[in-house]
Amino acid sequence: MDNKLISSEVIAQSDIAFGTSGARGLVSNFTADVCAAFAVAFIKSIDAEFSFNTVMLAIDNRPSSYAMAQACAAGLKQLNLNVVYFGVIPTPALAYKAMQDNVPSIMITGSHIPFDRNGLKFYRPDGEITKADEQAILANDAKLVSVNKLPELLVSKAAEEVYINRYASLFSYDSLANKRIGIYEHSSAGRDIYKSLFELLGAEVTSLGRSDEFVPIDTEAVSDADQQKAFSWSNEYKFDAIFSTDGDGDRPLISDEHGNWLRGDILGLLCSQLLNIDVLAVPVSCNTAIEQSNSFKEVVRTKIGSPYVIAEFAELNKHYARVAGFEANGGYLLGSDVKLNGKMIRALPTRDALLPALILLTQQQSISSQIKRLPQRFTASDRLQNFSRKNSLALIDELKTDASSFLVSLNISEGYSINVTDGLRITLENKDVIHLRPSGNAPELRCYCESTREDTASCNVLKVMNLIRGRYCEA
Repeated sequence: MDNKLISSEVIAQSDIAFGTSGARGLVSNFTADVCAAFAVAFIKSIDAEFSFNTVMLAIDNRPSSYAMAQACAAGLKQLNLNVVYFGVIPTPALAYKAMQDNVPSIMITGSHIPFDRNGLKFYRPDGEITKADEQAILANDAKLVSVNKLPELLVSKAAEEVYINRYASLFSYDSLANKRIGIYEHSSAGRDIYKSLFELLGAEVTSLGRSDEFVPIDTEAVSDADQQKAFSWSNEYKFDAIFSTDGDGDRPLISDEHGNWLRGDILGLLCSQLLNIDVLAVPVSCNTAIEQSNSFKEVVRTKIGSPYVIAEFAELNKHYARVAGFEANGGYLLGSDVKLNGKMIRALPTRDALLPALILLTQQQSISSQIKRLPQRFTASDRLQNFSRKNSLALIDELKTDASSFLVSLNISEGYSINVTDGLRITLENKDVIHLRPSGNAPELRCYCESTREDTASCNVLKVMNLIRGRYCEA
């Protein structure tokens, strides 16, 4: 029996697709041959541009991730490449180590998406792949042999050590002295790193909520249960903050001293101000307090997804010294080397959870006091799960032509404008915002609402979700 395969054919038949952050799909579709085909196609699509003999791998805590890493390694070994495996570490730790060593890397993670799914994130030696790179991977006709044996992978601690040192060397040993910090560990890929790092910087740390089962934390749509946990923990332990991340440790979730989880774009705005960033690239879904703060020389709005943010960095670096970006989910992307505390922190143009958290936590002011300095614009969000992309696009196509009846159903009769950069963003005359877009990673419709009042934003999200469930969901 012929066991020779063509990567593009294997991938095309897999039902795996690229979303806003890597290739995502059902675990059952990530067979050993599919994982190997993606790994081989990735390397073949970049090997003319770079010289390397090693590829680095890491995983999150999903039960399916190790076998997927083994399959990727099996494919890479067919190309006679060395494979360095770092085990369970945050995505930015893998990306940073690989970029320092000028080699490509693959992160096996589904981030926050449902338990029955997983994914692959790809990094060139110079950073996260672009949308053009994604198409090159899908179209590559690399040859490979069907995987019949999965290699055992030995864990290296090198990436973990480099990532910890990135921040330990940036701050003094007492930067977090007298700070009481809770770490909501759940199943985060970085849960064994954060406690030791925060303690290294002088904090009193309490571990919370560690789970042996995978927990799909979504930093853009924090559950009511996780909000109640934060309130309860803050009341019991009198924390200065609670820190957590999504599954692969590239999106931060941080609360103030009262247990209120911060929106990711508010966290990014505060961090950017404290870093004295000149110019930002942020997705269209981010809070308009960014512009209203008048803190930056320029703010560029992009489609949603880190590749679109990163794509702006090359041009912005030609004109500005301090370049950064972040997303509504909190992932912070440092687009240029930046000096802080008299020390240089190297650019890391991929989402990172630690930098914005540490920047806020090392301030003398409480987090709630820092937030009060900002223009008061509040965002609420939610997601409608098991709502197909086809249905999402049909809804958006309908509303972009005329959203009047939709708004009337929400008891909104004022004028509006529409932005279709990514999904459908409706801005009302009073500057309130309703933004709908299909998830790039799962069959979900996301809704973001912004207002000058927190209760109005939350109420609008609830009304929009209820209307869509009642009018557009299939029976």
